[in-house]
Amino acid sequence: MTLLSLENLTVMRGSCPVVDTASLTIDKGEVVGLIGPNGAGKTTLLRAALGLLPFKGSSSLARMTPRDRAKAAAWMPQAREIAWPVAVETLVMLGRVPYLSGGQKPGEADHDAVRRAIADMGLTGFEERAATDLSGGEQARVLIARTLAQDCPLILADEPIAGLDPGHQIATLTLFRSIAAQGKSVLVSLHDLGLAARHCTRLIMMHQGRIVADGAPATVLTPGNLHDVFGISAHVQDGPNGMIFQPLEVMR
Repeated sequence: MTLLSLENLTVMRGSCPVVDTASLTIDKGEVVGLIGPNGAGKTTLLRAALGLLPFKGSSSLARMTPRDRAKAAAWMPQAREIAWPVAVETLVMLGRVPYLSGGQKPGEADHDAVRRAIADMGLTGFEERAATDLSGGEQARVLIARTLAQDCPLILADEPIAGLDPGHQIATLTLFRSIAAQGKSVLVSLHDLGLAARHCTRLIMMHQGRIVADGAPATVLTPGNLHDVFGISAHVQDGPNGMIFQPLEVMR
């Protein structure tokens, strides 16, 4: 089952294509890492796929009504500002809004989804704490929990592990793999190629607005792609626990 389909998606900034004729599909059971250098078009692609930016081409999500789209895909943007001192539980409950009619109070299913999301992100005991009192990394985990509570077939996450300590980075990506094992999927923008190589079932590499590689990590993280797109060399090795990727030096 296809959860997202983009065909020739193009986003212009003036006369410059920020995303240039990008086509991809995301099927059930995948953790797809969206990788590329700064300015490659990753965030723009994710936002356009959700219909948050004007574009040419087609996106299966953007064709949906806002309510149907909110039930089909959960969006975690790169910006993480929490402006109001609301309780963690209240903030995570916002992920259930697509399932509540105007004025409807959350039911037991909503509370169960929130409890699971809070537990999955290691935040049990934080429920009554003001989100603005938490550290930056803890706030990031709260926002991931809000996304999980939305309980959608597809998660689109823009650099969700940026600012997390190594343990919580690994735990978050491991959770994404668990979500995929349940038949859902995650499209996640990442800068850590080592974590992308070990935890993603597939990588999509972008460069200058175009998708230049799409496939298993070993077929995407080739010496040629790393040189041409990132300007680096790297040590890549298959180990008993998966691929080991270590950047070595700048080649430009």
